[in-house]
Amino acid sequence: MNDHQATSKGDRESALSRVTVIHTLGPSGTNLEKAAHHWLAERGITGKVVLHDEVEDGLDAMAFDSTEAILACAVYPRLHELVFQNLHRLEMADSFILNTHDMVLAGRPDHTTVSTIVSHQAPSSLVAERGEITLTSSNSCAAVLCAAGQYDACVTTGPAAAAEGLRLIENFGPVPMIFTLHLGRTLGEGGGAGSGRAC
Repeated sequence: MNDHQATSKGDRESALSRVTVIHTLGPSGTNLEKAAHHWLAERGITGKVVLHDEVEDGLDAMAFDSTEAILACAVYPRLHELVFQNLHRLEMADSFILNTHDMVLAGRPDHTTVSTIVSHQAPSSLVAERGEITLTSSNSCAAVLCAAGQYDACVTTGPAAAAEGLRLIENFGPVPMIFTLHLGRTLGEGGGAGSGRAC
């Protein structure tokens, strides 16, 4: 490692050490919530995880002072929009691989027939041939909608299914996932996003 690489790595670690708030997708029980708490814990940071209806909603709530970030993941359908529409205020500053919660197909305990399924877009292909699929904003939201009786079943996380009292139909297991941390900062601060070329 040359001196420039060492300095760049040191600058990056210094920037990441200032993050105390992570905005990500809710409600509670999402894989992104799990990953946000994991990132803070791994760095020994006593921080806060703020959950939103959509990942992008964090943009309206966060401070762009290098102390707050948004957490997304590699399979998030609009990740490219989050990155390229916000080059002036977000920098993809870190990534890591972490297993998701167990991904499950779950249903209402009083209903055994499955013809309608609600799912977040990303894992919806797990049940492509199982019924009529409606998309929603998160795995946890899918569990809430199913428990409310709007759908027969849902693709969700194990914890979200348990929290809503749903019965397990099939467990697809955990998925090794790449999570991406996007640091909120002002243009030009510390080199900033957009200072290099896109691949």
